[in-house]
Amino acid sequence: MHISALRDLIESSDLAGLVRAVENLVGDQDWNGIEQLRDWCREAVERGKQLWGIAQFAEYRMALEAPPQNAGAVVREGAGRDALGPLWEVAASTHTWSELAPHIVDPRSRTLVAHERAIRGDEVDATDLDLSVIDVPLEQELWEPRYPVAKYFADRAAFPESDLPDMSWVELDGPEESFGGSTGSDALLDLAQVWVDQSSGRSEARAVSGSALHAIRSFGIRRARITSVSFADALARMVWVGASGGAYGRRRGTPVGRASAWWAIACLAGIEDDWPVLPRDLGEVGSSLKWYLWDPGDAVGGWNFHLAVEDPIDGLAWAVSAVDWK
Repeated sequence: MHISALRDLIESSDLAGLVRAVENLVGDQDWNGIEQLRDWCREAVERGKQLWGIAQFAEYRMALEAPPQNAGAVVREGAGRDALGPLWEVAASTHTWSELAPHIVDPRSRTLVAHERAIRGDEVDATDLDLSVIDVPLEQELWEPRYPVAKYFADRAAFPESDLPDMSWVELDGPEESFGGSTGSDALLDLAQVWVDQSSGRSEARAVSGSALHAIRSFGIRRARITSVSFADALARMVWVGASGGAYGRRRGTPVGRASAWWAIACLAGIEDDWPVLPRDLGEVGSSLKWYLWDPGDAVGGWNFHLAVEDPIDGLAWAVSAVDWK
């Protein structure tokens, strides 16, 4: 498209026309042209035109489809705030670590891309990474599941969940004594905090002296659908929630969800004071707990996170209920 035509679209704030212009430039593989259009839109924003969405759309398409040097250049802290996902995850979904690494300057984004590529199976050299950004190992442990990863497209994104098992209705007895102030409850709530802070969600967590069924009963319900799951299945669910932005919130990404889930396990097991814990130790204590998925059975819908966990040795249990809707 001729420069004068692009300028006209910007000055008239023709959003539909500018989206088509971005699509055409992508089709022509004119990445320099997309960068120029993005810069003109940014300049127009400073003059009061509402074109920030076009600038972000241009960067999203660059992160997704451009050659590594162009994709890496848009991966920086705070970029793509209103995109379908964080641009470091978008770029890492379609480029390898060796392709992107030479072109990402921002230390935090660089580390997040490294973790994302490691989750996707890349071998990543950690020698020049700021490992304090995410204080869990790059390499996945044998006790971890294979995490479903985000899939990004030109006009949409998909964030697959692990398959949920069938549940059975269970009658619940009266709750045991709550022990309150639990770091385990706080850590479970943190997994879905974006749903509450940035979207339309709500969340509650309970900690009781008793069983997982007592913890679920403490929400005031007398029956629920429940199933026992493995530690790996519970972990996959926690990571999915921790990565998610819910209906309207900003997605945090799988590596952040994974780190949040590790922290939650440490808090539930009472070893958070030893953080960062040895992966072997975390796997052992996680496997010693009993894990359950549940729901109240009343058309939960939307984004939902219902987990219960029981410590059979200390006689303690926790349950969390978090939901979000469009």
